[in-house]
Amino acid sequence: MQLELFIRTHGEELLRLAYTYVKSQEVAEDIVQDVLLKAFEAQQQFRGESSYRTYLYRLTINRSYDYLRSWSYKNTVLTNKIQKIINGSKSAEQQVMELSENNMLGRAVFELPVKYREVIIFYYYKELKIEEIAALLSVSDNTIKTRLRRAREKLKIKLEGSDLDEGQSIEKGYR
Repeated sequence: MQLELFIRTHGEELLRLAYTYVKSQEVAEDIVQDVLLKAFEAQQQFRGESSYRTYLYRLTINRSYDYLRSWSYKNTVLTNKIQKIINGSKSAEQQVMELSENNMLGRAVFELPVKYREVIIFYYYKELKIEEIAALLSVSDNTIKTRLRRAREKLKIKLEGSDLDEGQSIEKGYR
């Protein structure tokens, strides 16, 4: 019963976080299941040096990085690229994503390198403070500020000429 409550409390948020890294619902679910089970079993060992939420985020990020470095992931990416070349058409998922401005912005965020994507997601979607993001990623506040600035610049370049209203800033779109 306690495990179910633990999963309901943290599962959905961690699933969204894992998905931002691995871009696959099934893999994200596996990662979160693994993280939640390990965190639940090791609850008594949590030292309290940060918030429990930050601790779970860190576990999820580390597990996502492990997956991205794995042979399985690299093999899947190569297979998908080959299939796209052979088929020459967009998947139904890609076509649906192109229908709205929010999806266009979301896709642009997902195309960013991980170090920029994660700060955008933590800052705008999770509404974490720069200091919290810095602690979570084990880097300085200035590094987070620099990554945010560069991520915004990259998004601006990606979105120029798109159908997004030119008067709408990145910050207005997320806050």
